[in-house]
Formats: sequence, structure tokens, C-alpha cells
Amino acid sequence: MINHAPRILLRAEGLAVAVAAIVLYFHAGYPWWLLLVLALAPDLSMVGYLAGPTFGTTAYDAAHTYVSPIVLVTAGVLTDSSIPTELGLIWFTHIGVDRALGYGLKYPTGFKDTHLQRV
Repeated sequence: MINHAPRILLRAEGLAVAVAAIVLYFHAGYPWWLLLVLALAPDLSMVGYLAGPTFGTTAYDAAHTYVSPIVLVTAGVLTDSSIPTELGLIWFTHIGVDRALGYGLKYPTGFKDTHLQRV
């Protein structure tokens, strides 16, 4: 029997990140329309696949890890600047929703090969 617990936990973690980011976003009074407009912006990184699977995987994964939104939100909080905080929360939302839906970081073997599952 295959243990699916790690996959379920990673999806739950993604959902928790997305919900927390959305709650903080609206608690801060940021505009709903900007969240809608930029929610899919990290997926523009898929254009990198036009340069081949290795570059595409690198570009996609760089835009779909929590590192950059952590840096943005931290910088925004430390400098009391709303723009990086706002953008970071939108980015967290995108990544969290992706993870909750089962979309993970990509392997260069194929776009559907992710760290969570084969999509």
C-alpha cells in the first residue's frame, strides 16, 4: 500500500499558506482587484520553456518557491512599505493555491513531473 500522507500534508500546507496570505492581504486593506490581476503572474515563468526544458524548469521553479515572497514580505515589513508586502502576499497566494491543487516544482524530465506527483 502506498503512503500518500506526505502528498496530503504538502497540499494542506499549500492551502494553509494561501488562506493565510489572503487573510493577511485583506486584513491590511489591499485592493481585491490587484490580487485578481496578479494572481497568475508567476505562471508567466512558463515562457522559459520556450528556451528548453532545463531553462524552463529553472525559471518556473524559481517563480514557484517561497523564497522570493518571503524576501519581499520581510523587506516590506522591515521598511514599512506596503508594495513589497502586497506583492509578496499575492505571490504566496499563487504558490499556496498551486500546492493545494497538486502542482509542484518541476523536474526537467517533463512539465508534468513535479515534486508532489505526476500531474
